Amino acid sequence: MEPETRAANDNSVIQMPDGLLGFERVKNYKLLTRPEEAPFMWLQMLDNPKRAFVVVPPQYILSDYNPDLSDLDVEFLELAEPSDAFVLNIVTVRGQGRATVNLRGPIVINRRTLIGKQVIPVNAAEYAIRHPVPTA
Repeated sequence: MEPETRAANDNSVIQMPDGLLGFERVKNYKLLTRPEEAPFMWLQMLDNPKRAFVVVPPQYILSDYNPDLSDLDVEFLELAEPSDAFVLNIVTVRGQGRATVNLRGPIVINRRTLIGKQVIPVNAAEYAIRHPVPTA
């Protein structure tokens, strides 16, 4: 699916050295937004612009979401401060207007370096892989 969107920041390529689960070979993405779809965004593959993931900042889904990152993930992402981390979760559209969000495998992006990684938080057991997206 090719979203008709604009880049959240036209000069920013998000690099994911490990890729995403199932897409380990894809390393470069761009975050795209459409005001009418906010808070949802698109994480578009640069190598294949027709492929993109729907993502959402978790605070719009679960206000007390607080993934506990391992020291290895913090070091990998070079997160000096918690505010350096921009967290997104992948949305899966299930049909008939239903969607779920993967809260166990968030994508964490360093706002300064634009290096990202899909992580498994230390406290992943507290969250669902298929958390329902609230309806408006």
